[in-house]
Amino acid sequence: MIQVLFVCLGNICRSPMAEAVFKKMVTEEGLSHQIYIDSAATSSWEHGNPVHRGTRKRLEIEGISTVGMYSRILNDDDLIFDYIIGMDENNILNIEKFIQKRSNARIQRLLEFAGEDRDIEDPYYTNDFDTTYDDVMKGCEALLSFIKKHDFNIE
Repeated sequence: MIQVLFVCLGNICRSPMAEAVFKKMVTEEGLSHQIYIDSAATSSWEHGNPVHRGTRKRLEIEGISTVGMYSRILNDDDLIFDYIIGMDENNILNIEKFIQKRSNARIQRLLEFAGEDRDIEDPYYTNDFDTTYDDVMKGCEALLSFIKKHDFNIE
């Protein structure tokens, strides 16, 4: 089983959006029994809080649910993930600082899978959940293609 963890600062906007979007994509591809997906925060600021209402509203438009999703903090149990995907460069730095070479996970920003060297902006600050959704979709599609090709040899 391939395990994918999406990470952002608070785990209420970007990473749960990516988790929910990716779960839908993986299910539609018939790979949900082969890919485990979760999300986490690099900070404790939002620990235990539900997904941000802006993320929930944006995903509801697409028929994607966030029911049962609550912010949690990156922890030692996450060291087993194969992919730890940050939404921005600060997330990556915090992930690497936390992991301290204790994991063999592939750690990188989501949009790098789409060939883009840029962050996914935080809608908590921009209030632009549409752009965040578009970026998350682009990154998740590219990530799924990457996993299918490199982990499952599916072209």
